[in-house]
Amino acid sequence: MYKNKNISNFNLYSLIRDNIRKINPYLSARLENKRKENFIFLDANENSFGSTISCINSYNRYPDPLQMELKKKISELKKIPVSNIFLGNGSDEIIDLIYRIFSIPEIDNCIICPPTYGMYEIIGNIHGIRIIKIPLIKEIFQLDLKNINNVINKYSKIIFICSPNNPTGNNIKKKDIEYIITRYSGIVVIDEAYIDFSEEKSFTSKINKYPNLIVLQTLSKSWGLAGIRIGIGIASKYIIEFMNKIKYPYNINILSQEIAINALDNKDLFFFNLKNILLERKYMENSLNKISVVQKVYPSDSNFILVKIYNSSYKLYKYLIEKKIIVRDRNKIELCNNCLRITIGTHEENKYLVDNIKKFDNKYKI
Repeated sequence: MYKNKNISNFNLYSLIRDNIRKINPYLSARLENKRKENFIFLDANENSFGSTISCINSYNRYPDPLQMELKKKISELKKIPVSNIFLGNGSDEIIDLIYRIFSIPEIDNCIICPPTYGMYEIIGNIHGIRIIKIPLIKEIFQLDLKNINNVINKYSKIIFICSPNNPTGNNIKKKDIEYIITRYSGIVVIDEAYIDFSEEKSFTSKINKYPNLIVLQTLSKSWGLAGIRIGIGIASKYIIEFMNKIKYPYNINILSQEIAINALDNKDLFFFNLKNILLERKYMENSLNKISVVQKVYPSDSNFILVKIYNSSYKLYKYLIEKKIIVRDRNKIELCNNCLRITIGTHEENKYLVDNIKKFDNKYKI
């Protein structure tokens, strides 16, 4: 790996862009004067007469810019100090901030390992960052450590690793991830959007051990809150401070904060739904493996499965659309030839899907 062989020599500030270090952050009215009950707020150009809709809460006021009440709930849930938590408008906002903080346009590069989440590349391209692709090892979908090592240079500021990986569904070997973290002098981002569906432990417990580590999680998947757009960044307090420094002032709206707080109080329903998703995942794996048109069901640690189809995944994809079933055709994605990505639905939805794939199998016998 590039030069720095000892993570204890890691220098965070050397990675941060000069203009980011020198920025004086925007101070919103709610940061200058913390909200208190029984105060008259005439500081933020809000509508003091209230909202135009009838509601219990005062949506004419700006939300808490640092989402402290919600962060406290997440802190309790994940056993992580509030100072190590950043909340974004989806994980995509956090990915965007990581590029802004650590990479210099037209100079630096970022390493990704396809097939993986597409926004790592898209956001990097938006920022003018060269994207270096080192594909996962075919069929087993694990990191190619030798080739990653070969391409790293002094301009390699960020590596994104998705685990469990999207679209393959599998965990990336923990020892391989730690090998990179401890031998790489840049930022390592572990995207754990699907971690709750896995038996693997999160890397969040390692953030104090590894100063170059950022872990991404979300409320969109296992918590079923994709519509409110809450992404979670977990890192050293120094990295979190820079994220807070350059984020938009009110990046999480009041409604999203309220819904998330209420949802996190309902842990019984969370675990009930999680258990059912895992049971349905097993049902889908068993059922699809019995259908001859299915060449392979890849092992999954997530709430979806990657399924390889004989001959043409696109033909099956179009057939399912006719039956009002939408899955994701990943045929054009690297290493995913003739593959469909299928999200785990309710039992009724899953059974309907399986039944229709059987009908397709009978209609187009190999």
